Amino acid sequence: MDMERENIQTQEQEETKPRLIAGRQPVIEALKSQSVMIEKIYLLHGIRGSQIDKIRNLARKKGVPFVELNKQRFRELASDIATQGVIAVISEAKYISVDDILNVSKEKNELPFILILDEIVDPQNFGALVRTAECAGVHGIITTKHHTAIINSTVARTSAGAVAHVGIAKVTNLAQTLDELKEKGIWIVGADANASRLYYEIDYTVPVAIVIGNEGRGLRFLTKQKCDFLVKIPMYGKVESLNASVAGALIMYEVVRARELKKKKIVNPYLTVNEPLLMSSSTFTQPSEPLAPQPETNQDVEQTEDRKEKSKKKTTKSKK
Repeated sequence: MDMERENIQTQEQEETKPRLIAGRQPVIEALKSQSVMIEKIYLLHGIRGSQIDKIRNLARKKGVPFVELNKQRFRELASDIATQGVIAVISEAKYISVDDILNVSKEKNELPFILILDEIVDPQNFGALVRTAECAGVHGIITTKHHTAIINSTVARTSAGAVAHVGIAKVTNLAQTLDELKEKGIWIVGADANASRLYYEIDYTVPVAIVIGNEGRGLRFLTKQKCDFLVKIPMYGKVESLNASVAGALIMYEVVRARELKKKKIVNPYLTVNEPLLMSSSTFTQPSEPLAPQPETNQDVEQTEDRKEKSKKKTTKSKK
């Protein structure tokens, strides 16, 4: 809790500072992005290299002013971060809506694949999760409005610039957002160390949102209640859990693996029960013969049956 409180205090301090992106590749990615507005770029006087030339050229094309500073002034601007001699001052990060994320999946003609961060406060974890999400083809990220890391130089650097290419939506009421996603046919899978089911025993070849909880306490109680399935990563050592960004990476790439197997018409050997997952909305095309494990707990049974009943009612209405 002390670490979490420290992260929140640091976040509040960061919000009063100019937003900076530091490092050559992160600045290049920010310049290439349409969603990041760069106000000015500072270069360490005398710095050279192909990446620096690329930054200068991209800045000229976008009309972004760049200024060279001597070593002393440059250090005053960013004394506590690794810069590689390049700093970009950006406007407040542009956030998108949840509907925008769903539109990305429609434009790509893919089943929705969303990452949800339930109060991830550490900027390095946040940045690492953004990087993995971008690499795994996630259509967008949903995060809480409060008690969450802000997009700053640490996030940009840790994400290797991926933060400039993945849309992020901030929501005030995550529980309500989860309900809305479920109404649109998206299945919610939360990572929880105490879950009864392993993360690779779930069918991810359907519209899905993966929820990763806070570094210290994990998923909040209400968030857990809203999940269709809770999954865990098996632990064989003495440490109780993985870092949030590592856990998120494993589950995101399990989604990738499952969908690749589906394309190749290979049955996932870990899914032992054939049970079609009924969509609660006709917005998305249901995969043919998807596989899903039989719910193991009373809560899972109730949630699954409730989703099926809603789906049947919607199907009946659409036929009328």
